[in-house]
Amino acid sequence: MDIRLELIGVPVTDVDRAKAFYERVGFHADHDVTVSEDIRFVQLTPPGSACSIALGKGITAMAPGSLDNMQVVVTDIEEAHADLTARGIEVSDISDQPWGSFVYFQDPDGNRWSVQQTTPRGAA
Repeated sequence: MDIRLELIGVPVTDVDRAKAFYERVGFHADHDVTVSEDIRFVQLTPPGSACSIALGKGITAMAPGSLDNMQVVVTDIEEAHADLTARGIEVSDISDQPWGSFVYFQDPDGNRWSVQQTTPRGAA
């Protein structure tokens, strides 16, 4: 039996602002559906990912900004850092750890993300 993680809710205060931010990061907007005054569903997917995020109204009880340490993986952390910076995303300096190299950023609500290159820079 396969068990696939395919969708993670991200709690935000302003759906349009969050959608614009994640599109600027490079996520693709797959769906934006208003079901009723109480429910709006926006699904965005990072390039190459099988897992998407969902923003919206009425889709999660989590407090906006409470999502901590969502992680995406890239093959080249320096390229990712340069790309995010060029897109106007405020990112940390590259942090090299024994288990990978990372950059960090937050969305406008404070939901925290890490971008990981699984092989640390300079490792063989």
